Amino acid sequence: MKKAVQQIMLGTVTDNEARARETLQRIKAAGYDGLELNRFMIHPSSLMVRLMTRAAGMPTGKGGSLNWKSLLQEAGLSVISLHTDLGSLEREAGAVAEEAGSYGTDRVVITGMYRFDYTDENAVRELARRLNKAGESLQKDGLSLLYHNHNVELLQVRPGLRAYDILLEDTDPALVSFEFDSFWFTDGGADAKAWMQKLGTRMKLWHVTDRGSRQNGPAMTPILKQDSMELGTGNMDLDGLRVLAEAGGVEAVVLESHRNWIEKDPVRSLELSAKWLNERY
Repeated sequence: MKKAVQQIMLGTVTDNEARARETLQRIKAAGYDGLELNRFMIHPSSLMVRLMTRAAGMPTGKGGSLNWKSLLQEAGLSVISLHTDLGSLEREAGAVAEEAGSYGTDRVVITGMYRFDYTDENAVRELARRLNKAGESLQKDGLSLLYHNHNVELLQVRPGLRAYDILLEDTDPALVSFEFDSFWFTDGGADAKAWMQKLGTRMKLWHVTDRGSRQNGPAMTPILKQDSMELGTGNMDLDGLRVLAEAGGVEAVVLESHRNWIEKDPVRSLELSAKWLNERY
């Protein structure tokens, strides 16, 4: 099982070549095999993208002008997949496919839709149609398309039917697979293991982080804020999820934790999570 880190964690620690080189070397030393890249981080990103990712606590940083191919090769890290947005893929499928291939990966991942109404059944069914079409286009170039969830796909379009249900039912398994993020579905109140079972072999990549609280000392209230945690330090049944992921033939596990890093240091955080991963893979 390959182990990787999502590039979105690294915006603050890859802002220049020297720092990026050190960060990638530490990732390799921790036991990871590669990175999952974002197109908006390997190219200079727009102001809107920078503002949106910063608001989410995961700034893109200033690494868009770095030679990522050279840096990754030097560190001995591979590329697990390439994240992009559906609009870019539809506009320039050939360029996306060529770029993914140039990094040695045959997986392109749609990261979810911004400014999109996941409660609109017609819109979600149209999204599934668009994913099928994009997957067919990539398949002609020898690549596969995956869809990555957050928690918004759990919204109901009508009683008993969620947006994610439609994406599973209306996409062609031969054209669209899934990168399942168990943190976000748990955060949304869903049973992540049940959804993993439903995905079965369509789940090709597993996005993982733990979930819990860093509360120290007396709490002001009996309600604690929950956020991402290093693997094995939170409350998620990661081993139960791991068994299901492996049973479905998942090809790689990708760490993506968020701004709640220990010591506010994403590299220190991913090193601690590596201990859990290395004991199992």
